[in-house]
Amino acid sequence: MKRQVTTLSQFIIERQADFPYAKGELSRLLLDIGIAAKVVNREVNKAGLVDILGEAGNINIQGEQVKKLDVFANEQFIIALGSGGETCAVASEENEDLVPIETLVSKNAKYLVCIDPLDGSSNIDVNVSIGTIFSIYRRKSEESTSILSEFLQKGTQQVAAGYVIYGSSTMLVYTTGKGVNGFTLDPSIGEFCLSHPDIKTPETGNIYSVNEGNYMHLTEGVKAYLRWCKESDKDTKRPYTARYIGSLVADFHRNLLKGGIYIYPATVTAPNGKLRLLYECNPLAWIAEQAGGQASDGRNRILDIKPESLHQRTPLFIGSPEMVTMAVEFNLKNQ
Repeated sequence: MKRQVTTLSQFIIERQADFPYAKGELSRLLLDIGIAAKVVNREVNKAGLVDILGEAGNINIQGEQVKKLDVFANEQFIIALGSGGETCAVASEENEDLVPIETLVSKNAKYLVCIDPLDGSSNIDVNVSIGTIFSIYRRKSEESTSILSEFLQKGTQQVAAGYVIYGSSTMLVYTTGKGVNGFTLDPSIGEFCLSHPDIKTPETGNIYSVNEGNYMHLTEGVKAYLRWCKESDKDTKRPYTARYIGSLVADFHRNLLKGGIYIYPATVTAPNGKLRLLYECNPLAWIAEQAGGQASDGRNRILDIKPESLHQRTPLFIGSPEMVTMAVEFNLKNQ
């Protein structure tokens, strides 16, 4: 018997009743993101065949070299969000300031989008999984004089969040606060199809993901936790396995499905951490929690942090709840 296939479009339309305040706008916005992801996926897959690899020759607001594919992905998502008409402004990792969507169809738009168009860009040239991370907020008031202030909402105010991972297969994973669902792109029909319904992350795992090349710069609490991870203990199935790809989406996705913890802590050289709160940590934190996991900055719940700036950075401890709880305890005990 053939299994019934549910496409992303069908799934979103069927779940539209989950948004009592919406009249289809959020559904269309999510579909716009899905369309842009397909375009980016096409370019990622043929990146080795065209002049799209390598650096574009300029630096983004984070002080990082901008890759050609970064530029392309940023443009495609902004174009898709602009043409859809549901987004009034975009906050992107690649742009210092907000990008207003100034079209006739978007002048009364109700939604704000925060996005990292291409996470893991240092891996672009070596064929390692990369991704897109997005977060959607609803405007508090269409009469607000400051769009920037509208973006500085806590992560608890998100109405949708998700990521796309471009790897051996391409997946789109998202939540609207009613659980987490994953869709795999079927290139034969050009559609994202439901492949991972109602994702639940394991309570614990045996994988820890951290850049141990920075060990000497880590806080004492994180060092103590890493030493604990490497100890032998049958009851807790230690030592744990170290897995670190260097693409946040790829590391998070693996740990979400298999169980594990990802840590990008504060360091001596980056006391506020390096990951961005609005378009990296908040969306992944909400996905983690909706799947039964946890996300912390080492002290506090990520989703409770009140943003103060567009590109604000924060430490991140995210993954299986038992592992995050233990890592945070080590962090607090060893200040």
